[in-house]
Amino acid sequence: MLRPDPAGRPRLIEIRDNLIDRIAEAKREGWLGEGEGLETSLAGANDKLVQMDAATARAASAVDLGMPTFNQIAGRATDT
Repeated sequence: MLRPDPAGRPRLIEIRDNLIDRIAEAKREGWLGEGEGLETSLAGANDKLVQMDAATARAASAVDLGMPTFNQIAGRATDT
C-alpha cells in the first residue's frame, strides 16, 4: 500500500479540481462512460486527500507514554 506524501497535497488538489471540471464537461457533452471513469478517479483523489489529512493529524499529535517509576521497573526480592 502506498502512502501519499503530504507535501504533494497542493498538486493533488489541483488534480481533483481538474477532474471535477472534466466530469462537468463529460456530463454536458453526454459522454457517460468517460464521466463514470472520471468519477472513479475523483473518488480515489478524495480518498488520498483524506489519507494525507489523517497522516498530518497523527504526526501533529503527541502521545504521552509517561515515565515509569523505579518501583515499576525494578525487580523486588524480599525474604519472607
